[in-house]
Amino acid sequence: MPRLVLIRHGQSLWNLQNRFTGWVDVPLTAVGAEEARRAGSALVGMHFDVAYTSALTRAQETLRLILETAEMDVPTVRDRALNERDYGDLSGLNKADTAVRYGEEQVRIWRRSFDVQPPGGESLKDTAERTLPFFDRAILGDIRLGHDVLVVAHGNSNRAIVMRLEGLDGASIMQVEIATGVPIVYELDLDGTVMNKTVID
Repeated sequence: MPRLVLIRHGQSLWNLQNRFTGWVDVPLTAVGAEEARRAGSALVGMHFDVAYTSALTRAQETLRLILETAEMDVPTVRDRALNERDYGDLSGLNKADTAVRYGEEQVRIWRRSFDVQPPGGESLKDTAERTLPFFDRAILGDIRLGHDVLVVAHGNSNRAIVMRLEGLDGASIMQVEIATGVPIVYELDLDGTVMNKTVID
């Protein structure tokens, strides 16, 4: 039974500063690096045939630290399809300051609705439409071959994958929070049906 492990990157500098990050390439903090190492420790003894990550440094560095800590050498595929949601004109802005400027309700809608785009950016629906074709073709393609797969990506690209795996609708996925550096382990049938789920926190 193939295994799929999803991990959101460790805390980034802009996570710490409460800023909208999206496609801006910011580094991990020391806390984020430690979260990655802790995730690596949790995966010791597991086997992976392939790892997938995004085109962004914070996800790639998290994956590197995970593999280093777990003493694994795994072929890696990088693809922008797994990038974080693009926050457009909000990128780089402090979330609290943005709420003062535009109103808390408007910012809540931008952050938590499924299909409302922030100015110049992507909704979660848009992110899913970018991420899921790649997931279906590449990642599930490996699962169908019986391969064990590690994915280190972002809060919203991972939420899109969780939405597909767990059959969630747009309203339900908005209630799902994915913590930084916490492995979500799925045991799957060869067709991608979830047989078991474990969160290693």
